[in-house]
Amino acid sequence: MRTGKTARALAAPLAALAAAALVLAAPVRAAEVDVKLERVEIDLADLPSLQSGARTYVNYCLGCHGAGLVRYNTLLQLGLTEQQVKDNLMFTADKIGEYMRTAMKPADAKEWFGVAPPDLSVIARSRGPDWLYTYLRGFYRDSSTLTGWNNTVFPNVGMPHVMWHLQGERIRREEPVMRDGKEVGDGHGGVLKKVTFETVQPGSQTPVEFDRTVRDLVNFMVWMGEPAQTKRKQLGLFVLFAIGILIVLSYLLYKEYWKDVH
Repeated sequence: MRTGKTARALAAPLAALAAAALVLAAPVRAAEVDVKLERVEIDLADLPSLQSGARTYVNYCLGCHGAGLVRYNTLLQLGLTEQQVKDNLMFTADKIGEYMRTAMKPADAKEWFGVAPPDLSVIARSRGPDWLYTYLRGFYRDSSTLTGWNNTVFPNVGMPHVMWHLQGERIRREEPVMRDGKEVGDGHGGVLKKVTFETVQPGSQTPVEFDRTVRDLVNFMVWMGEPAQTKRKQLGLFVLFAIGILIVLSYLLYKEYWKDVH
């Protein structure tokens, strides 16, 4: 985990580099496609996973995408001390009570992109964890795009693969599906294709390690969408239990009250 001082020094250059890549992709209009989403295990009681996801978020996402509905002191709920948050996670603020805003200035973001990159405070509630997990693992090299990257879930998306050095570089290959020595049609006059990915440059993490990193990041983003949801669910169970007791007591009172009425 980087120290706060070092991260602050790197935040602006990283944001500028990401902005330069994205502004080149501005004319590209992306459209989502229907793909089979991969399931991701979400466990909001897994504090080490949430802490790892928070670290990944502030190092790779916060440069462009803020979390303007979450304050830094909310991260204390992840089992971290105030000093740990200040030293390792608080890259875009001076006071722990401030919101997790992006390192970019709004005026600069508007100039570079035409519109500021979206806030990700509630992205997990909007997209769903499975979509995020599949999307973040679905980047591959594509020389036909302006960023040099493409995505299986969101073709021609303007966002580059910010974690490419962790996952490595992959290329997409398409081969016709064969049956009895013949190509299988797709029902629309074309040929059904089988899509595979080939790693051309390994990353600093193994595929298993990268999957875990993305899982932890998505886990954190789900938590970030509603930090109080664990307590809310626990309180909900308590309320339902209390209501059940009241129903039983009400029924017994009803029987007692009307026992002499025929």
